[in-house]
Amino acid sequence: MQLPNQVSIEATLGWNTLIEGCILSTDQREPPMRISTHRLLSFVLASFFATNGALAQKQLAQSPRILSAKTVYFKNQTGSDKIGKKALAQLRKWGKFQIVSDRKKADLMFLLSADPFRGGNIILSGGQTGSIDNSGHIEEDSVPNYNKQAPTRYAYLAVIDTKTGENLWSDKHRWGGLLTGFNSVGEHLIKELQKQTSK
Repeated sequence: MQLPNQVSIEATLGWNTLIEGCILSTDQREPPMRISTHRLLSFVLASFFATNGALAQKQLAQSPRILSAKTVYFKNQTGSDKIGKKALAQLRKWGKFQIVSDRKKADLMFLLSADPFRGGNIILSGGQTGSIDNSGHIEEDSVPNYNKQAPTRYAYLAVIDTKTGENLWSDKHRWGGLLTGFNSVGEHLIKELQKQTSK
């Protein structure tokens, strides 16, 4: 009889140790393998959510409102005129939308910015920070954050329905450098939207 946590020597199987239901073996043949059901389930769920999030971003670019829109209003809030001009040039080159100068006459607004589109950042009367969406719902930050810009610079492109204020699609891209082009971040985001809508 073998008790848990006791080491036994078996001539044919080598050294085996039983520790709380797990078998560890020094045998050169195939050791028995037991995978925790909890770990397997965690791995499967993590894989599902990681893939599902990536697929959801791709599917949002297939929104019927994006695909059926005819006119867009382009707004550059990156703080760089060169980035905005290159993005606007790429949008014109794409040719899918007529670009209008009045937001009220546009089906969609393309917002190119240095911050993600969340409806707006606010500071409440008690000093707490948060954000407000287009429907007026306020979400407080768990810890006040007075510097909302990420340390690594990204540009964000949001496609917004001008009638409802709903964010139909958004993506981010790291600001360019010597190899990718210093002012090409907006152009890359427009190309990504074009690629996703043509699939």
